[in-house]
Amino acid sequence: MEKIDHIGIAVKNLDETVKYYTEVLGLKLERIEEVPTQNVRVAFIDAGNVHIELLEPLSEEGAIYNHIQKRGEGIQHVCFSVDNIRETMAELKEKGVRLLSDEPIPAAGGAQACFIHPKNSFGVLYELYEKSGKGVNE
Repeated sequence: MEKIDHIGIAVKNLDETVKYYTEVLGLKLERIEEVPTQNVRVAFIDAGNVHIELLEPLSEEGAIYNHIQKRGEGIQHVCFSVDNIRETMAELKEKGVRLLSDEPIPAAGGAQACFIHPKNSFGVLYELYEKSGKGVNE
């Protein structure tokens, strides 16, 4: 794991939340995109040495919608950047870490991602994120 790439925050209304981060806090919006494979609309906010990923559910299905229903809006995950996601996944599996998928999944910015089950991480959902050349911090 190289560094924390971003912190994912589940939100009900992306447009309202983006205004808060840009107009009130003075941070820079980098881009907004949809990630159909994860059923979310995502805004990337530059917060200096780490990014904030605001996640709005596109429908009443998926992890972000479920997170908001169970826990409300707020921090949903912390993401680590990795060089080789498949290698990192294999190493973690060898150490007995439970992952939420057997293969990397498509993520925002054309990246590949995988999540570590929070039961293996003291209640924290961690994302592993391999950039494709147009990821958040590039």
